Amino acid sequence: MLGTFQQSHLRIEVDAPEQKIRDSLLCPGDFQQWLQLQRFSPGLPERLRVGTVFTSWLGPIAVQHHVEMVEPNGLRLIMNRGIDGFHEWYWGEGWVQSRLEGVSLLPLNLGQTVSLLNLRQFLTRSQPL
Repeated sequence: MLGTFQQSHLRIEVDAPEQKIRDSLLCPGDFQQWLQLQRFSPGLPERLRVGTVFTSWLGPIAVQHHVEMVEPNGLRLIMNRGIDGFHEWYWGEGWVQSRLEGVSLLPLNLGQTVSLLNLRQFLTRSQPL
């Protein structure tokens, strides 16, 4: 794999209940809304589970994701192709944390930051008034 080894750990506060955060990360119908710059392979299940494999594209760059772990407050994805590494998500009431490590030509920290800001905006918009 060409690229450099990169790692990034970010945690943000969000004005959302834990269940909504969980659904936003585990339900493709939700995460496709806040990851608008990415396209996803068809046929994703209603909810991610261990063993699910899917591909996302950021422009011409494909990243294959393999769901390695799903827990009540955590998700771990093993990635290859455009990024060789892993992405972990942890969450609780009012917060979400992302840990990303891998080898890639893509600027992983920038992408991770934009994704977390998009997630925060999505969660804020979807809250009832």
